[in-house]
Amino acid sequence: MGATIETIVRFALQIYTFIIFGYIIMSWIPQLQYSAIGEFLGRIVEPFLKPFRQVIPSIGILDISPIVALLTLYYAEEGLIYLIYLIF
Repeated sequence: MGATIETIVRFALQIYTFIIFGYIIMSWIPQLQYSAIGEFLGRIVEPFLKPFRQVIPSIGILDISPIVALLTLYYAEEGLIYLIYLIF
């Protein structure tokens, strides 16, 4: 049972990671960012990225907060999988 839950959690978080990457790439092209898809991805991703952007300042034009957010998501995933195996 733990392996099934692990697969579902990993799949869901992998999809969310791809969505974050897509949103980051779309932010480099303003026409894409303000399209319907860009706004949809923004509604999904911005609530997760906003706390990181408030804490981590940009370095010139480079915003490194998505990198820290992705690392946090990765380590949260690993911690969650560890807890799943402890419980099941």
